[in-house]
Amino acid sequence: MPEQLQQDFNESERLRLIESKYTLMRDRLLIINQNMIEQYKKMNKEISLLREEIKDIKKTSYDLKEIIEHLVSEMRFFAKVEQVKVIEKYINFWNPLNFTTEKDVRRIIEENATKKRSGKHNR
Repeated sequence: MPEQLQQDFNESERLRLIESKYTLMRDRLLIINQNMIEQYKKMNKEISLLREEIKDIKKTSYDLKEIIEHLVSEMRFFAKVEQVKVIEKYINFWNPLNFTTEKDVRRIIEENATKKRSGKHNR
């Protein structure tokens, strides 16, 4: 009987040891699962942020493309170098800095008229 008791004790001890290992493994597995769930949520958030950033980049790219196309279409209305040179020649030929204003012309006419009147009176 003492042998039987010793054997039962050993089996009971082994059973507790196995249960303890099982509990430990179950706790570890639970922790691993929780970590995986947290990582999964974190990755989903990051993926959502990346999708938003990609969406913004695509919109910005589209807007830039539209602006560039508009600029290119407007460039056909820009003056060519030859056209600017022709205008420059005409400006240099006319020399607008020597133009007189209407006020200047009236003053000159008035001065000449005054000189003529005073020239007639002095004779």
